[in-house]
Amino acid sequence: MPLHNRSARRRLPVVALLAAACLAGTATAPVQAGEHPDAGHDSTLRRQLRELISAPGGPPGAIAVLERGHDTQVVRAGVADVAAGRLPRTTDHMRIASTAKAYSGAVALRLVDRGELRLDDTIGRRLPDLPRAWHEVTLRQLLDHTSGLPDYSADREFQDLLLADPRRRFDSRRLLDFVADEPLAFPPGSRYRYSNSGNIAVALMAEAATGSRYEELLDRLVYRPLHLRNTSLPQGYRMPRPYLHGYDVTPPDPPEDVSELLSASGVWASGGIVSTPEDMTSFVRGHASGALISKNTLREQRRWIDGASEPAGPGDNEAGLAIFRYKTRCGVVYGHTGNFPGYTQLIAATGDGSRSLTFSINTQVNQQNKPVLLAKLRAIQENFVCALLRE
Repeated sequence: MPLHNRSARRRLPVVALLAAACLAGTATAPVQAGEHPDAGHDSTLRRQLRELISAPGGPPGAIAVLERGHDTQVVRAGVADVAAGRLPRTTDHMRIASTAKAYSGAVALRLVDRGELRLDDTIGRRLPDLPRAWHEVTLRQLLDHTSGLPDYSADREFQDLLLADPRRRFDSRRLLDFVADEPLAFPPGSRYRYSNSGNIAVALMAEAATGSRYEELLDRLVYRPLHLRNTSLPQGYRMPRPYLHGYDVTPPDPPEDVSELLSASGVWASGGIVSTPEDMTSFVRGHASGALISKNTLREQRRWIDGASEPAGPGDNEAGLAIFRYKTRCGVVYGHTGNFPGYTQLIAATGDGSRSLTFSINTQVNQQNKPVLLAKLRAIQENFVCALLRE
């Protein structure tokens, strides 16, 4: 491939990231699967992963971890690394994309429990140096995507810098500066719109309330209590080894490895965490069950409004505080989704945390870049939820 063509291709995943970041989340109708498997046997589920991989623009590999109590079922297909040809593993590191928003939410809600933050704390109180027009926005509104904060990832200057140098090291704590001159998109609390800016503000609020760095708060309040030994929030573009390689899949060209194309500093608390299927399983069981927070805070977290994760998860989607409720044909699970160049993620668990699903593929899929594949992905995810919930 001529060098100039390859250079152009390397820009595509960045454009895809920006498109996903700018997409406004809305309530989404459930997608009906072409078939409803009657059994959760590995062979039936693996066949569905293979169908996803063989679909136009599909991922080179996929891995799903279903946990029921102490019983773990791992379903894999395709490859974690096109060059090496090996299967994905539960210990492979991955970019977890916007599922990282659940982690920043977990930090904030733990601080609410400790009295160091309140859900009605405003930007004006905790972050007075941010634009005065934003001062009435509350922590609750940041966590449920009703704040109206302008999305920094949609800003032209930010996009131009990212396109010019995808590995650029941004000052993560100054990401909101890109939209400091912009008003709120709508009055706080008046409507739902999925946003990347909100979780940047959540992390900054947590730092302001405690005097500790956000990375330290993640470690102290989330990683250690849930025994997440292979989870981190890097600033650079390097991936810890071993890792699930992420790919730009744009037929007819062969998959291009984009695992280390982008610096995590440009997404930070909104989507920069790196973890493994094993650790993500532990996290979602704790987060969905409320294991880290009090019953009162859990009740506040589960005040549902219309709104979908990005990309939309299986079934009907409703938004809570840093968590989504997915109402499938087989029952309800709670969790989060995410997409980033090279990766698409779903984490979900039952309300008591006794059953969980972590579903990871190594290409980016969202409504804007691959709507047909997203419909297929959501249908398969719903089938996996049904397999998880089946007695």
